[in-house]
Amino acid sequence: MLPSLVSLDKQYLWHPFTPYDLWFNPTYEPLVIEKAQGCYLYDSKGKKYWDGNSSIWTTTHGHCHPRIVKAIIECLSQVDHISFLGNTHPWAVKLGQKLVSMVSEDNQTSYRVFFSDNGSTAIEAAIKIAWQALQQRGEKQRNLFLCLKGGYHGDTVGAMSVSSVPFQNRFNELLFDSLDVASPSCFHCPWNRSKREKGKDARLSKECFWECLEELKRIVAENGHRLAAMIVEPKIQGASGMWMHPEGYIKEAFQLVRDAGAFFIVDEVFSGMGRAGSKIAASQKENVNADFICFAKGLSGGTLPIAVTLVKEEIFECFKGGYNEAFLHGHSYTANPVACAAAYENLAIFEEENTFDRIAGLSRDLQSFSQVFWNHPLVGDVRVEGAVLAIELLKDKKCSSLDSHFDRGWAVTERAKAYGLVSRPIKDVLILVPPYCSTRDDIEGMVSALYRALTDVLPPSSSSSF
Repeated sequence: MLPSLVSLDKQYLWHPFTPYDLWFNPTYEPLVIEKAQGCYLYDSKGKKYWDGNSSIWTTTHGHCHPRIVKAIIECLSQVDHISFLGNTHPWAVKLGQKLVSMVSEDNQTSYRVFFSDNGSTAIEAAIKIAWQALQQRGEKQRNLFLCLKGGYHGDTVGAMSVSSVPFQNRFNELLFDSLDVASPSCFHCPWNRSKREKGKDARLSKECFWECLEELKRIVAENGHRLAAMIVEPKIQGASGMWMHPEGYIKEAFQLVRDAGAFFIVDEVFSGMGRAGSKIAASQKENVNADFICFAKGLSGGTLPIAVTLVKEEIFECFKGGYNEAFLHGHSYTANPVACAAAYENLAIFEEENTFDRIAGLSRDLQSFSQVFWNHPLVGDVRVEGAVLAIELLKDKKCSSLDSHFDRGWAVTERAKAYGLVSRPIKDVLILVPPYCSTRDDIEGMVSALYRALTDVLPPSSSSSF
């Protein structure tokens, strides 16, 4: 008898972010996905699922969008890959031009596009460019990076150094020092004096004096002379648990940091490509023209690995000169033509197929259907930003965290597979990040599947026992 695909996987492969006491449990049966189309996934048994995770937050217009597939095939029929070290090609040029035009449409800011492979490397490039630019401008005292508490910017060493999520703590001795400041997450805010009205996103019922901004003002005032840059995930801190920011924070933070003479880096790896709604970059929603804009994940529509770091022209000027002034950083697959072709077509679809209108409708549907979660006594917050829904679970209404020894979020999303939904939680936060092609019926089905799974795993009538 031939070994199964799953048994061969368990013999040869190593999956990221996967606890192996679960993976090797003989009762655990992972999905084997053999096909993806639109907002659906199909397993090896022929069962159809909603992709409520957009395949780790990468799929924009839906799986196997015919325009993106065609662009990939046409490019691949001409070229597979060439070095971008001193060479160029039309797919990179077209993509760079379109990206700059889309992020500059409201403010006419001029950017250069530096290519890389994924979100971590886009952030890594931004950090190193900022550092080298300051060195070459003679501002060597500027060596401090600020980040938000709970922020996550990737798994490379530089990206980890400006992150503050607990799961990276084991690597602390590898990292350079940075300083984290209070996150403007109203639900987790220690200063929020609201009673957290049932049925209302914490951002809409907050009672505070913007103490998070006051803390940032104090830290910038104390450290402004040595501040190199601040890095933020605008509007939504993804891996923190979809911590969503109230309107106005990013704009104020940007002004504070720029007034101190430092750079402002926006990590749009998750919240960009329309995920936060209405603009290609979430920071554009508050008219912030950051010094660095990092895109990845949805840049190719979920097809091929590609990332970019957009850098203001005035910073690029610091690198003009000879070999000593050049930015000596890059990757073998930098600006891969096939990936560039996919990314260009992905952006063209945004402009030509009314994607932002579709995202607005999708956001309204998420808002509407997700109200059912407020009926569950263990739901502490239901929040939506653009095409993202987060449901945060609590032990009780005093907002204490769930028992960390029992992964309720994982149990709920595993149960949701029985109702045709593939999703992935972040600890105690249930999440839906649907592809933009999802219809109103699809959104209703995804939300219903997740709620049914929640009530199966944590029955409302017995919630007091948790």
